Amino acid sequence: MQDKIEQLAAQGIALQPEDRARLAEILLASLQEPALTEIAAAWDKEIVSRLAAYDRGERVAIDAEDVFAKARRIAQ
Repeated sequence: MQDKIEQLAAQGIALQPEDRARLAEILLASLQEPALTEIAAAWDKEIVSRLAAYDRGERVAIDAEDVFAKARRIAQ
C-alpha cells in the first residue's frame, strides 16, 4: 500500500499549485466529512424545529440590535 501512496503523492506533487491546493482541500475535507455531516444535520433539524415553533407562535423573534446590546452588557 505504501507504494501506491507514494505514487499518488508523486502524481499530486506534479500538479499545478492551484490543482494541488484543490486536491489537498478535498483530501482534508474527506477526513472531517462524517463529523461535519452530523453537525450540519443537527443544525438543519434545529432550524426546522425553531421555525416550526415560531410559526406556531411558541417563539418570538428578537431584534438583532437587542441581542447585540445584551451581548455587549454581558461581555463587560
